Amino acid sequence: MSVWLFYCLGPTDREGMWDGAMETPEEEGRTFMQVISEKYSPENFPYRRGPGMGVVVVPSGPQGSPMKDRLNLPSVLVLNGCGISRAGDEGEIAAFCAHVVELDLSHNKLQDWHEISKIVSNIPNLDFLNLSSNPLSDSVLEPSCAEAFVRVRRLVLNNTRVSWETVHTFTREIPELVELFLCLNEYDSVTPSAVPCPSLRLLHITDNNLQDWGEVRKFGAMFPGLDTLVMANNNLASIQDPGDTLRRLFPNLRTINLHNSVRARL
Repeated sequence: MSVWLFYCLGPTDREGMWDGAMETPEEEGRTFMQVISEKYSPENFPYRRGPGMGVVVVPSGPQGSPMKDRLNLPSVLVLNGCGISRAGDEGEIAAFCAHVVELDLSHNKLQDWHEISKIVSNIPNLDFLNLSSNPLSDSVLEPSCAEAFVRVRRLVLNNTRVSWETVHTFTREIPELVELFLCLNEYDSVTPSAVPCPSLRLLHITDNNLQDWGEVRKFGAMFPGLDTLVMANNNLASIQDPGDTLRRLFPNLRTINLHNSVRARL
């Protein structure tokens, strides 16, 4: 067994720790494990002392493993814009990422849900996953694949152009999904789900093209526990329901953000 120290990044520490995170690599087909091996090697991410430091026990890898004895991973991994398109060695992911709770994979080249599921299924404590700006519009998410996301509670799918069918697969298969981000996906309508998602509390669906309030009403049945609905920068013609109807449609809604979304109110 090898013992590793990791530094828990705070909100202001996540960006700018590694120059490679801000650059898009020229080569195609980089793996998740290749990138974390480079970013979190002691040369690029040295051991830290002080508040937020913890201890992680990681099983030693196979003899001659390139990952053995040289990774220093925090519990929050920020791997945005790294050219990742594949998972890599699943055994290595499981060995080094068991303590990871937040993962930012935005602005990569992931276009296959099966590859993403290989990553997520080997991070058992993952609570937050950001997949924004990955080319996922043409990828079909099978229910068996979505089961890998079962522990995720906060999911960001901004600017992925994922279909409503994909969204519904997630909301069916993730029993404790609390926050869902669907911004910049060019939605002009909402396809209702036959199975509601009562756990969802926060829905961000800003910067789409929803124009008919009738489409928004569908969220009430889809997400009956919804507490906060953020719909800024859409293009609604009007809100057609009086207050008592809104309370019936959204019984738990406390906050709705329609900034720059409603052209008129009736």
